[in-house]
Amino acid sequence: MELLGRILLEGEKHGGGPIPQSVKDFLNVAFDPIVYTVLSVVLFIGMMVGYKVWTKPKIAGAILGVGVLFFVLAFPDMNFRKIVTKPDNVPIVALIFVLGFYTWWALRQAAINDERIEQGLPPMEATEANDRVLSWPDLIYSELICAVIFTVILVVWGVLLNAPLEEPASPGKTPNPSKAPWYFLGLQEMLVYFDPWIAGVVLPSMIISGLMLVPYCDKNPKGVGYYTLKERPLAVGTFMFGFLILWISLIVMGTFLRGPNWNFFGPFENWDVHKLQTLSNVNLSEYFWVKWLGTALPQSFLVRELPGILLVVLYMAALPPILAFTVCKGLYKHCGFIRYNLVMLHLLVMVGMVIKMLLRWTISLKYVVFIPEYFFNI
Repeated sequence: MELLGRILLEGEKHGGGPIPQSVKDFLNVAFDPIVYTVLSVVLFIGMMVGYKVWTKPKIAGAILGVGVLFFVLAFPDMNFRKIVTKPDNVPIVALIFVLGFYTWWALRQAAINDERIEQGLPPMEATEANDRVLSWPDLIYSELICAVIFTVILVVWGVLLNAPLEEPASPGKTPNPSKAPWYFLGLQEMLVYFDPWIAGVVLPSMIISGLMLVPYCDKNPKGVGYYTLKERPLAVGTFMFGFLILWISLIVMGTFLRGPNWNFFGPFENWDVHKLQTLSNVNLSEYFWVKWLGTALPQSFLVRELPGILLVVLYMAALPPILAFTVCKGLYKHCGFIRYNLVMLHLLVMVGMVIKMLLRWTISLKYVVFIPEYFFNI
């Protein structure tokens, strides 16, 4: 405790801690939105492909140990500590560890079941089907104990952390940064890259419609009632990509990486309200006509936006049949014409969100199709 107090004191004096400044600078760059998003996708793919390896208790325990060690070593840094100890952000820190545990638990059960199925054995849930636990008193006692424990935790949490409801919103006094509640930070992040009618209406509606269509589009009879990944890779992978990459990672980004003026900041970077970032967002029509062809923008909006319209049509209408006869031939045969196109519509929109974000960060692309005459922008 004395050593930890000494480290915290040094961190207060110098804003440092045991992590060298060069490592902090590297991590600040690594949490740049481009690197952060690409690494998140790469790690997700590696997690799904190598789930039988990393979910082994010793390896998963080592990963957890590295994460906890990093948190402990980074905590003395003044900027890092300000972010993670802010009362509104503490639940998100807990969310990361809790979500990591449940993701490991689900994939660990899937790995065990997949290995049993490969050996010709039934899944674990089938062997436990004959086990019976009485609702009273076993289940009720367990639920009561959990309710008491979590009530105590919430009371202590409410006393120790000062996170009251703030005053009513006023247009004359707005906080900087102005952030939505944590569960809406993903949608708020989407508003940076899409028009409100897309980010606030279309995308949430597609989340709901996609979840509603799952039991109708997924005809696979396997994997019902037990954990598995090998027997349902598309269904499990698609859901986890949408949940972890397009929802949780955006919540983490909006909570810890978005600072004053909605600028990006690294985890060890000071949230300077005077930080300026050059913003030169350009529409695809300007890239095509002005920068590439060296001409003025056409007066007709149909001619002006023709490259973007063709690109969207090719992506949304031409890509599904091309994939149906190539890499997704099996999916097309399994689902049929209508189910296949419904699945591809939602998949392409999911991937398109990531593509649009990367295009904004790399080439400052604002809109693929920009028709303000009719309030239609993509």
